[in-house]
Amino acid sequence: MVALVSILAVAVGLLSLLVAGLLRSHAEILRALQSLGVSLDPDAPEAQSPTGLTSPERTDGAPAVDVAGIDPSGAPVTFAVAGVDHRTLLAFLSSTCLTCRGFWDAFADRRLSVPGRARLLIVTKGSEAESPATIRKLAPSGVHTVLSSAAWADYRIPGAPYFVLLDGSNGDVIGEGAATTWDQVRDLMAQSLDDGRPQDRPSRVNAELRTAGIEPGHPSLHPDRGE
Repeated sequence: MVALVSILAVAVGLLSLLVAGLLRSHAEILRALQSLGVSLDPDAPEAQSPTGLTSPERTDGAPAVDVAGIDPSGAPVTFAVAGVDHRTLLAFLSSTCLTCRGFWDAFADRRLSVPGRARLLIVTKGSEAESPATIRKLAPSGVHTVLSSAAWADYRIPGAPYFVLLDGSNGDVIGEGAATTWDQVRDLMAQSLDDGRPQDRPSRVNAELRTAGIEPGHPSLHPDRGE
């Protein structure tokens, strides 16, 4: 009888460990899905999380906001993103986001190429939400990293990872959205840069015409005019 009770106790203990492990794995999966904007609540309204750099849903003419915060060492820093002669790709990441790990690793590659010669700037939330020591370990050498909850609020970032591509010459948002791999972000950046925004297309067309030797007033531009 004593032996049977002992066996049952061992079995119950093993089952408890198994259940605890399953619950822990389930919690990690839920956190990963939540970081990607996926909700498993059947009563929650259906939402479509953006994937890739898409046209921004912002107020027309809303200016880009310079990014201010602290670097991983705690020093105050400010990065200008408007009124500059280059583009900036803001990569909003987190140290606790499982999907973000792939981006931290990708950005550590010195061979990394950012389309449009855009400056890459990694933005995490501030020290009230992130551990500066952890960010110091993750921050890749040669890539600016800033802890700034204000930037997350300024750009209305829904979650990590999220990307915002800015045109420094006019402070315009070229595209923004979520993505799961750097290859996806890079391809969609190239597409956004190629498409351009509507107000930029005339200047691009004019430049292409001049390259072909067609200036304003050229006969080929006015086929309806008589000889």
